[in-house]
Amino acid sequence: MSSLMPFAYAHSASKSILVLGDSLSAEYGLVRGQGWVSLMEKKLADSNPNSTVINASISGETTSGGKTRLPALVNKLKPDIVIIELGGNDALRGLALAASEENFRAMITTAKKANAEVILVGMRVPPNYGKEYTQSFFSLYAKLAKEQKIHLVPFLLEGIAERDDLFQADRIHPIANAHPLILNNVWPQLMPLLTK
Repeated sequence: MSSLMPFAYAHSASKSILVLGDSLSAEYGLVRGQGWVSLMEKKLADSNPNSTVINASISGETTSGGKTRLPALVNKLKPDIVIIELGGNDALRGLALAASEENFRAMITTAKKANAEVILVGMRVPPNYGKEYTQSFFSLYAKLAKEQKIHLVPFLLEGIAERDDLFQADRIHPIANAHPLILNNVWPQLMPLLTK
């Protein structure tokens, strides 16, 4: 009996995954079930059937909003993994980088204190924001990931951002066909955490 225990344990371990994001994770402009978070949930149903996904993403969400909402979410849901996909709306609203950084750091600390693994999802802003700002904004994610020793998805829209045919008319939100590609960008960082 004891020889079977490690095998049984490895396959019965459940993981709870909380996604804290903005419209890119909240299925903006899509039919329900087409977004990358829903696709992740379906993929996990096959590979890790005991895992659960809670999508707490809200269109228009900023790092400030995420920082405010996260403590109650982790207290109630006690997730094993927290995926933070925020920052784009900070840039659109002209929030100072220092404020975004402070908010990110607070969210990471909150998740860690709840014993959750953290995946930070990187974002880029259009070049019209100016070279210095766009570079500083993008590098902030890698800086925090290294400093906080957390997992990083370098850029959520890698392989998508340069393709006009993968965006809705607003040129901000990807169409349904892009979301499997988005999941492919996230999955390599998530997969190792599912077996920890």
